[in-house]
Amino acid sequence: MRLQNDMIQKQLSHRTIREFKNERIPQDKFNLLMEVARHTASSTGMQACSIIRVTNAKIRKDIADVCRQEYVARAPELLIFVLDHFRNRSIANEKKNSQEKLVGMYHFFQGFLDASLTAQNVVNAAESMNMGTVFLGSILNDSEKICELLSLPQMTFPVIGLGIGYPNQEPQLKPRMPMDLRLFENKYTCFDSYLKNIKEYDEEMQTYYDLRDANRRVDSFSNQVVSRFYNLTSKQQEILNTVRNQGFDLKVK
Repeated sequence: MRLQNDMIQKQLSHRTIREFKNERIPQDKFNLLMEVARHTASSTGMQACSIIRVTNAKIRKDIADVCRQEYVARAPELLIFVLDHFRNRSIANEKKNSQEKLVGMYHFFQGFLDASLTAQNVVNAAESMNMGTVFLGSILNDSEKICELLSLPQMTFPVIGLGIGYPNQEPQLKPRMPMDLRLFENKYTCFDSYLKNIKEYDEEMQTYYDLRDANRRVDSFSNQVVSRFYNLTSKQQEILNTVRNQGFDLKVK
């Protein structure tokens, strides 16, 4: 019995693509990706996600600078998925809603989830058509700058970027942590020694070559955790300031 269908096979072979062929995505295929985005599940049906298709070369370059990844500017399609309650707040105002309450963190996370789900759905659809993709969480290196570059109004926030195109590289399949460290039943499971439990995974990661530095093996996962968990810039650490400046009430006691 064949358990894997074509979609699952694509998902199990997912690779991040950072180098694309100099080939545009046909408009009909792009439109199909946007239909997939439109039909993505949405929290309470609020559809609190919008997408900005970045075509301006200067804005692309500025976004790549924020990401500190020059290849971002060269992606055939560059999309920014935006948490968007500006639209719904405007609808409520036009309905003569008298409540002047600030939009709070429940709505923030509602829109954040909508944008995240939409981005993943678009990735699945793109890969089903033999395109490659790269998620760009690095737009949050300076969320305030991204808001400025994209003229994002109050009640919006940039969630994640996405580059799409036809692959011009074949990266190695990146090793992943075993699910016995990530799948629990009924309650969260804590381990006495995580380093002991990830020892084989640590060793496996050191056999992986990241094409961003093709001649050098990557560091162990445990060393990556230390460097990436603690070495944040001030802009990354102060991201809630941008959230507040965009009009969301943090409700911090």
